[in-house]
Amino acid sequence: MLNAIFYMLRAGCAWRLLPHDFPKWRTVYGYFRQWQEDGTWKKLNHILRKKIRLKAGRNANPSAGCLDSLTVSEKGWRWTRKWL
Repeated sequence: MLNAIFYMLRAGCAWRLLPHDFPKWRTVYGYFRQWQEDGTWKKLNHILRKKIRLKAGRNANPSAGCLDSLTVSEKGWRWTRKWL
């Protein structure tokens, strides 16, 4: 199941275009949505990020964020297609 989900996310294809050697797309999508709704993906991401940071000798939880010049312009934050 995970291989099918990772394949779809990596390939960027529609659910219906999953290769036939994976389970049916509706089954795969059902698991993906269930795990998304119950927070499984967020928990997995948090656990993996924590392990990677600890292995690198850093604090388990990030303490700062970073914005680059493409995120914020001199005119302000871009919330829509129009500049504020």
